[in-house]
Amino acid sequence: MVQWQQRQILTLVLMTAVWGCNWPLMKWGIADYPGMMFRCMSIGIGLPVLGVVLWRWRIPFKVARAEWGELLHLSIPNMFIWYGFMMLALPHLNSGRAAILGYTMPIFSAVFGYLWFGAQMGPRAWLGVAAAALGAVLLVWHELVAISGHPGAALLLLSGASAWAYGTQRMRRTTMQAHTLTIAFWMTAMTGVVLTLVSWVVEGFAWHPMNPHVMVAIVYNGLGVFAFAQVAWLVMARSLPPLASTLSLMMIPVLGVLVGALALGEVLHWQDLAAVCLIVGAIASVLWPSPAQPPETEPSAEPVPTPEQDASTGRSA
Repeated sequence: MVQWQQRQILTLVLMTAVWGCNWPLMKWGIADYPGMMFRCMSIGIGLPVLGVVLWRWRIPFKVARAEWGELLHLSIPNMFIWYGFMMLALPHLNSGRAAILGYTMPIFSAVFGYLWFGAQMGPRAWLGVAAAALGAVLLVWHELVAISGHPGAALLLLSGASAWAYGTQRMRRTTMQAHTLTIAFWMTAMTGVVLTLVSWVVEGFAWHPMNPHVMVAIVYNGLGVFAFAQVAWLVMARSLPPLASTLSLMMIPVLGVLVGALALGEVLHWQDLAAVCLIVGAIASVLWPSPAQPPETEPSAEPVPTPEQDASTGRSA
């Protein structure tokens, strides 16, 4: 049984809402603006806000010299590859259902945890993963023709999702003593530098004056994604059982499809409704308490969250 605290549930709900609404908004924002530069400018807004939060809460910015290698190792799959591949692929994928490809991450994460990190998965966990996978297939059912026209972009986004999945498993098992918000700050800062260089190479550093709707999308990404959702996810990845936290993210593409239908006029089909039922069932199969089993315990190989990390969970909400 997964013991959820009220602030963790609130954080998850807000994070799901922010990320779910972000995909249609981001697609709208990069329609006439370079995608990688869009992301860089979003980081430029979110990073100072995150810095103010650390300063206001008196959380040290310092990371021990011995931990910078681990910090880079965490940043590469969680941020560099995930955000870089996403922004390279998104302009070539039709509709907000591109979110479905990106949020196959929980499925990759569950499998990686079992194969590489020795995570234990019972029948209900495997049933949940299978139901989530089938739900993702149903959600993307009517986009297969469009995606097949850009197989490279689809493969790029799936590769980014699998890298994020590996990074999530690594984040869950990190032995870094730095505060989670400090880790998030420096991961975001390094990502801003890397994506700026990629933008210069790929897009020719194509900055130009923005339309009002592009500015709205950039501000939303900066404040909603980089100052809140990404940080909240890193906190949850360190403090909650991996399968419970990652599979819960499967509600984000569901929300993305629904928002796309309302905001962009996309048509919903029976496959979409069936996918919603499957994904909700998948999450319930993992989170629903089982009287026949003892409460879920943390794997012995994983570090026990420190009081500092527990405090960060409350602050992130």
